[in-house]
Amino acid sequence: MAKYTSFNYLNFKDNYNKSDYFSTGEKIIMGILNITEDSFYDGGKYLQPKKIITQVKKMLDEGASIIDIGAQSTKPNAISKGPSEEIKILLPTIKLLKNKFKDIYISTDTYWSVVAEQAIKYGANMINDVSGGNIDSNMFKTISKLNVPYILMHMQGKPDNMQDNPKYKNVVNEIYSFFEKKIQELENLGFNKIILDPGFGFGKKLEHNYTLLNKLHEFKKFNYPILVGISRKSMIYKLLNISPEKALNGTSIINTIALKNGADILRVHDVKEAFECIKITNFIKNVN
Repeated sequence: MAKYTSFNYLNFKDNYNKSDYFSTGEKIIMGILNITEDSFYDGGKYLQPKKIITQVKKMLDEGASIIDIGAQSTKPNAISKGPSEEIKILLPTIKLLKNKFKDIYISTDTYWSVVAEQAIKYGANMINDVSGGNIDSNMFKTISKLNVPYILMHMQGKPDNMQDNPKYKNVVNEIYSFFEKKIQELENLGFNKIILDPGFGFGKKLEHNYTLLNKLHEFKKFNYPILVGISRKSMIYKLLNISPEKALNGTSIINTIALKNGADILRVHDVKEAFECIKITNFIKNVN
């Protein structure tokens, strides 16, 4: 068992103060659990309770601190499920995992505020919103009311059109400005349990993704944890002219670069390999 760490050491402040940010304290891993048939890599693999439990146990044993559950695909050209359909898929899985695994820390991957509210009610611990509050205008108010950690991700457009020739004058500056605006909105609501995700692959061309990777440290200026989700994505397999199934080595390479450039959380399909990336980069940092 490679158990790396728990997520309980997040430093939160009950009463908001601008100087009181929270951090993960250490580099941690978020394991991906897609309970949908159309995800780009593992769609259809984890639909039955037995397979879900087996996969989650594997990820926890290999070092995942967070399990991120998604009930709909957000791959390019994906057709959105409505909140009612998403709730029907998500809630039984959250209940199943909470009953099976003591102290499991669950993230819910949704951009619907009503889904976020129900997921937290059923035992989820945080919300991962790929739209950064742009799809559901009620998300920020809901999150501030729920007072749970919130992953604020950048996406240009929506999943069904985000890869239709995305354009930026300066991708780093534009995403920085996006975060600046959204953080201010959340802080104005008295909320600061924010994790930043630049949204690799979400409305970005190949060059945009690698520019963001190189400049990831720029987002550390916000003093919020940074999540990187590049696991088996097209920025790897298209560059190498391979399939997602063969993109594990490339994923480990980019995860290592991301860690060196400031990533705090790695969102991955393959936990064991991400754990090794963290262990090696931590060791390098601490030797003379």
